Amino acid sequence: MDGVIEVNGLTKRYGDVVAVNDLSFTVPDGLVTGFLGPNGAGKSTTMRMILGLNRPTSGTATVDGRPFTGWRSGLHHVGALLDAGDVHPGRGARAHLSALARTNGLPSRRVGEVLEEVGLTGAARRRVGGFSLGMRQRLGIAAALLGDPPVLLFDEPVNGLDPEGVRWVRGLFRSLAAEGRTVLVSSHLMSEMEHTADRLVVVGRGELIAEETVAEFAARGGRARVTVRAPEAVRLVPFLTAAGAAVDADGPGSLTVTGLPAAEVGELAFRNHIVLHELTAHRASLEEAFMELTADRTQYRAEAAR
Repeated sequence: MDGVIEVNGLTKRYGDVVAVNDLSFTVPDGLVTGFLGPNGAGKSTTMRMILGLNRPTSGTATVDGRPFTGWRSGLHHVGALLDAGDVHPGRGARAHLSALARTNGLPSRRVGEVLEEVGLTGAARRRVGGFSLGMRQRLGIAAALLGDPPVLLFDEPVNGLDPEGVRWVRGLFRSLAAEGRTVLVSSHLMSEMEHTADRLVVVGRGELIAEETVAEFAARGGRARVTVRAPEAVRLVPFLTAAGAAVDADGPGSLTVTGLPAAEVGELAFRNHIVLHELTAHRASLEEAFMELTADRTQYRAEAAR
């Protein structure tokens, strides 16, 4: 499937406020791309510009080589969930989807198919105003899938979902990408992106911080650590610190080392005739890398409790 999203030099200003600043990235097909950033980073504004809902101050956002507004049949080409609450509360789930199908020239059978796919068949005639947030999220996902599009955008899609729903949506996004679709998912839940995304676009204060795989981004964090257990661990400490590592004693014969890879720690022990009982590398988590690399790009920050 074709449907690469390309963002080039995208900028959006609201008076003196710069929401997005000269932002460029690509979302390829066949992968789940996580769109991450602190609150106020410009994620939702960027997604709205991709969909033609906000006009950029400068720059371009294209889907398969043209602006989204250039596609005559929107839901046939791009499906999106931006706000699960953006549905008339007095309308039933089936009626809402049927209206979207009619206005986009889609067969009525698609309504029943997507309701079943998201698990809302039994609630099809219920008014949306009585839905939980999780059910509204499922309805929004159903609307995005209605036209069977090659490009899909989801803004915070797991909000309100229970653990089973989170597991389901994680599998859904992966299966959509496996079919060759372009999948862009905005989220503030680092644990979800660690288990769902193949690659990341990370922004802060409207500017690009990183565009790379999940593993590459996590590796950029400086908090990767090594656990060392040795009968003479105390002898190893000066050699580690001389090599630039930070060392914390976790108890007799146990150390936590940061700043050196496990292989180098092992070599230092070997060269200095220090026997090791354990040498375990712990990769920095995605959340740790995210917090470290966006620390100076957070718009809203709470003071530490006193």
